[in-house]
Amino acid sequence: MKILVCIKQVPDMESRFKPDNSGTWFSETDLAWRMNEYDEYAVEEAVKLREQLGDGCELTVLSIGPARVGEAIKKALATGADKAIHIQDAEVAAKDPWQIASIIAMHAAGQGYDIIFTGMQSQDRGSAQVGVLVSELLGFACATTLVGFSYADGVITAKRELEGGLKGVAALKIPAVVTCQLGLNIPRYPTLPNIMKAKKKEIAQVAVADLLKNEAFTSTASFHPPAKKGGGIVLEGDVNELVDRVIGVLKDKTAVLR
Repeated sequence: MKILVCIKQVPDMESRFKPDNSGTWFSETDLAWRMNEYDEYAVEEAVKLREQLGDGCELTVLSIGPARVGEAIKKALATGADKAIHIQDAEVAAKDPWQIASIIAMHAAGQGYDIIFTGMQSQDRGSAQVGVLVSELLGFACATTLVGFSYADGVITAKRELEGGLKGVAALKIPAVVTCQLGLNIPRYPTLPNIMKAKKKEIAQVAVADLLKNEAFTSTASFHPPAKKGGGIVLEGDVNELVDRVIGVLKDKTAVLR
């Protein structure tokens, strides 16, 4: 069996974001970078399946981006992936989900992958489109928002998170694409021996121009902080006194009691 897991490197969400000079994305200056959280669940589930199937199974990790994404790739290799594909693209932030999916599908076509794992969505763009677009382009079955996964005899049993706290179960014949949600598993930390082994694993470098053949369908028009609203009022003191003060504020500042 051949497995592909797609990962993305994103800024740490605790970073202070500000628009770049173009005003269409964030400035990368002074940002800390990490593997997209949803992709960590995808990597863990792919590695678990790799361990279940043993010899004869090959797990490849793929990431698109500039040189810095090598750190995320190395983490996936240290977690248990066998080899990696780094699609080099210094302008990856300008690509829309359709183009990202097209790049992945162009690589995957003809490679014989049986299962492709992705995160449900990326933490920076949050479109949740790439996985399903890859499945459509390749003609693979697809299940999204997985919180449970098992595989046996060519069939994936996927437990999916639905609205309102409900769960759904779907059976998919391979080849298939699955997108992974929080709660699917507990991602492991790479051990020092595996980190050292990862340094010897193959990372193939591929130019994005060799794979990208499609124009974007969408573009980002503006990236900016939300408009500032009026300041709030913080009231402190005894509860009995605060009741009268709140009523006074509501009468003077709002139309609630008018």
